[in-house]
Amino acid sequence: MSSPTTKSVKKLASRSNSRPSTTSSARKRVAPSKSSRLKPATKRSPAGKAPARKATKSRATKTKKTRVTKTKNKPRTTSLKSRGAAAKAKKTHQPQPTHDEAAALKAFESAHREFARGHFSEARHKFRALLDKYANVSEVAARARTYLAVAEARLRSDLALPRDADSLYDRGVIELNRGEYVAAQELFERALRREPEAAHIHYGLAATRARLGAIDTALESLRRALDLQPKLRIRAQRDQDLNSLRSDPEFDLLVFAGRE
Repeated sequence: MSSPTTKSVKKLASRSNSRPSTTSSARKRVAPSKSSRLKPATKRSPAGKAPARKATKSRATKTKKTRVTKTKNKPRTTSLKSRGAAAKAKKTHQPQPTHDEAAALKAFESAHREFARGHFSEARHKFRALLDKYANVSEVAARARTYLAVAEARLRSDLALPRDADSLYDRGVIELNRGEYVAAQELFERALRREPEAAHIHYGLAATRARLGAIDTALESLRRALDLQPKLRIRAQRDQDLNSLRSDPEFDLLVFAGRE
């Protein structure tokens, strides 16, 4: 027979075996797994689609919005084009000169050419004809009166000019040094009419025409002067009045190599 102490020990052992162990469950509740701590459970939509696809939809809607905003800016470009077309239309529709204005300008240019050449008598005649016919064109008429007064003053001074060639040449040199090239050209031409074979007068005329930019006629006068007096080549090599002729090959042939 078993003793009462052994029976009590068996009961205690049976009780301990029948009770569920709470230590393992408590550990599971208190200390969750690493995967559950690092990656929380994501909720899925009812259709089973991930939220990342919703993000792509939102991006698509954003691009659509930006496209809409771009189309809204198009009317501004069209308005700028219309403004540019209007500006061009204004330029093309500027008032054109009348028939009298165009004819007066043409007559003025013809008279001014004679004035620039030093033909003051012919210039005076053309300026007077312009004023008689187109006095109503105020702007052109005012300019014509100014040039007419200058031409008449030069013609009055011509009455006091010397008659011999040497005096005319001296006056021409004075005008050349003053920078009055048109007056100097006229004086040298007058002197040559009285003494056509004077080499120094041809040379002065060449220098004056070179200052006026008349390259061809200046070279022609220089050639005539060097034919009459070859020693003038030494002077021509350093003369600053002939600088505009130095880029022409014919100048080198005339001055440095001599005429062939």
